[in-house]
Amino acid sequence: MPTTPEVIIVGAGLAGLHAARRLHARGVAALVLEARDRLGRRILSVDADGGPSDDGFDLGPAWFWPHTQPQLAALIAELGLAAFAQASEGDVIIERMSREAPRRYRGMPQVPASMRLVGGASALVRAIARELPPEHVWTGARVTAIALGEDGVDITLLRDGAPTTLHAARVIAAIPPRLLESTVAFTPAQAPAVAQRWRDTPTWMAPHAKFLALYDRAFWAEAGLSGTAQSMVGPLAEIHDATTASGRPALFGFVGANADQRCAAGEDHLTRACLEQLARLFGPEARTPRATRLHDWAADPLTATAADRVPGGHPVADPVPWVTGPWEGRLVLAGSETSAVEPGYLAGAVHAGQRAAELVLQSRACASRIPATPRTMARSRAADTSSPGVSWRGRRTRSGPRYRSSRSSAARRPATAHVSAETSAPGHRPRTRPCPPPRTSPRRRRPRNSGPGHGLRDRSGAQNPAMAA
Repeated sequence: MPTTPEVIIVGAGLAGLHAARRLHARGVAALVLEARDRLGRRILSVDADGGPSDDGFDLGPAWFWPHTQPQLAALIAELGLAAFAQASEGDVIIERMSREAPRRYRGMPQVPASMRLVGGASALVRAIARELPPEHVWTGARVTAIALGEDGVDITLLRDGAPTTLHAARVIAAIPPRLLESTVAFTPAQAPAVAQRWRDTPTWMAPHAKFLALYDRAFWAEAGLSGTAQSMVGPLAEIHDATTASGRPALFGFVGANADQRCAAGEDHLTRACLEQLARLFGPEARTPRATRLHDWAADPLTATAADRVPGGHPVADPVPWVTGPWEGRLVLAGSETSAVEPGYLAGAVHAGQRAAELVLQSRACASRIPATPRTMARSRAADTSSPGVSWRGRRTRSGPRYRSSRSSAARRPATAHVSAETSAPGHRPRTRPCPPPRTSPRRRRPRNSGPGHGLRDRSGAQNPAMAA
C-alpha cells in the first residue's frame, strides 16, 4: 500500500483501474480497493472450468467498435492489445413461435463490425493492472462506510474479516451508483435527491444471465451458419458465436427469463433447456457440449441489488452532477453508468475513469495555486456540468449552474466521424474558476445497428441484454 494514499479508488473494474493508471502516471499515490478476489468486476473471461484464462470466454462484456469508440480504441492500441472481428459470416436463425420450426435467413455483414479482444475482455484488465504497483491494488477489500472529515475522507473496509479504516484526500467510487448507494454508508448522508438518483440508475448487465456452451467443433459454421440466432421462444433470447481467437469453438446466449424465473427454474433445469434450444436451432450436435457455463449477474451481490432483479432499461447520459453538497470535491463517481459517453459500456467505463482522474488532478492543481481560505475555496467551486462524477459549488438556477456564456460553437455542430467522443460534453465557461477543466467535444453516437447487447443492437433493431464495465 502507498504510505499515505492521496486518492482511494473503490472498485477495480475497467473504470477504476484506468483512473488509477492515469493518476499513477502523474505521480499521484492511489490505492484501489476491490471487494472481489479478482480484478475486472463485470469483465469476466473464463475457461471451461470457470477459472480465469488468458484465452477466455467472456461472461460479461465482449464487444467494442473502434470507429465509434475512439477513446477505448486508443487505450487498446496504447496497451498493445490485439483484436479480431466477431464471427458473423453465414446465415442466421429466427425462431418466432413454438408451433413453427425455426427459419433460416441469409446473413448480412455487420457494419461497423463488432470487435473482440484476443484473450477476452479481461486482457484489457490484465494489461492495465500490469502497469500498477501490486501493493496499490487490494482484492478482498469491501468498503462499508465513507465519512467526510476536515481534511479528506475516512474509508472503512473489511479485509480478511477485520475492519480497517484508511484516510485519503479524495475518493473515487468506480462502482455502479445503485450498488454504491445500497452497500456503502455515508457520513454525512447524501442529499435525498442525490441518493434517489443513484438508486434509480440501472446497473447495466445486473438483471441478466449469460449461458455458454463449449464444443469440439464449430459444426454450425460447417453448415454455413454464423452462430447468430434470435428467439421469441427461449429460454435464450439471443445467441452468438463465442469462438475464441485461438479457435476454441463455443456458442453463447442471453437468457430471456427474468431473475425470479431463473431462480425458480434452477441452474440444472435451465442448462438442459438451453441445450435443447441450441439443438433445435443448430442441430443435434449442440445437445452434447464438452462444457457449459451459466453466469447469473442478478445473483451476484457485488453487482446487483434487489432493484436489479427486473430489467430497468439502459442508463442515460445526464450532465447533472452526481455529487452535491459537502461531498463536492471529495467524492467522484466513476462507474460506467455515470459516463456522459456511452454509459454502461466498456467505452463508458474508460471515459468515466479518465474523467475522474482529470478532476482529481485539476482539484490538486487548484489547491496548490490558491490559498485554502474559506473565501477562495468558495470562489473555486463553480459548477462543472461536464463532469459525470463531481462538480464544485456555484450559483445555480432552476435548471443547473448559471454560466456566463452558452455552449461552444463545437456543441452546435452535429457530431461526425471526425469529432472525438473522448470527453463528456461541450465545454462551458463557469462564472468563476481559477482552474477550468479541459475543453471537451460533443459525444459521438454509435450507429443504430450496433447498440446494447454487450453494447450491441442486432440487425433487426432489437436490444440485447448486456453491459459494459
